[in-house]
Amino acid sequence: MLTALTSRLLLIAGALATGVMLSGCASTNEAARAALNPDTPERQFATGDAFLAKGRYEDAAKKFEDLDRDHPYSPEARRALALSAYAYYRAGKIPEAITNGQRYTSLHPGTKEAALAHFVIASSYFEEIRSPDRDQSSTRKALAEFKILKARYPDSTYSKDVDNKIRICEDSLAASEMVVARQQLLGKNYAGAISRFKVVASEYQTTAHVEEALMRLTEAYMLLGIKNEAQNAAAVLGHNFPDSQWYKDAYALLQSDGLAPREQSDSWLSKTWKGVKLPKLSLNGQ
Repeated sequence: MLTALTSRLLLIAGALATGVMLSGCASTNEAARAALNPDTPERQFATGDAFLAKGRYEDAAKKFEDLDRDHPYSPEARRALALSAYAYYRAGKIPEAITNGQRYTSLHPGTKEAALAHFVIASSYFEEIRSPDRDQSSTRKALAEFKILKARYPDSTYSKDVDNKIRICEDSLAASEMVVARQQLLGKNYAGAISRFKVVASEYQTTAHVEEALMRLTEAYMLLGIKNEAQNAAAVLGHNFPDSQWYKDAYALLQSDGLAPREQSDSWLSKTWKGVKLPKLSLNGQ
């Protein structure tokens, strides 16, 4: 019968043997990878970088992916993953660009190339933005990524035109809300229309669609007989866009019922617009 000491020694010996076997397997795997691809990570990275410089984007992406697969723990592998996402984006391979970009931000958040990865993800979704009458999922994803890029990496070279891209995304989302809201207004679904117009008036105040949204709120409230909210919507419109044709239309609509714009400080709309600073437009409206 084995003594307790003998049993313990056998367990220790077994563990040591297992460790040696695992170590041997790891060494064997490394050796197998080296035999299949004798290139060093430095050489693979240089090849991928050369492809990138020549505009051979798909070749560059695949070479960077090879590096990430063959030498996953090398210093070059981390940067190669981000550059593979960028190369796929330049090659027009949007799903692959998004996948590799997201993989990078999951594995290496806050690192030097994270700004590039977020830029690739945002720009890839931006390329998939559809017309306002179609699904806006990609627009929302692009907007979220651009906001992350701006918030976390404000000094990055990839953040230069983020404000303009954010404005385009928000304008597209506002336009989409307006398409549905107008249909609901025509279909006499006034409550549904008001809900959509409210989204534009509260979330997309700097877009080109907000003036119409405020006028349509005036119209929809009047149709429902909620005249105080109609007067308030027209007042907010007139205060912020006094020269707008939409304000003139809202004013005329109220006048036809013997009313005038009148702001109510306790209204949701007045509270939403309190302190809003609208962008100044240049002479050409840009």
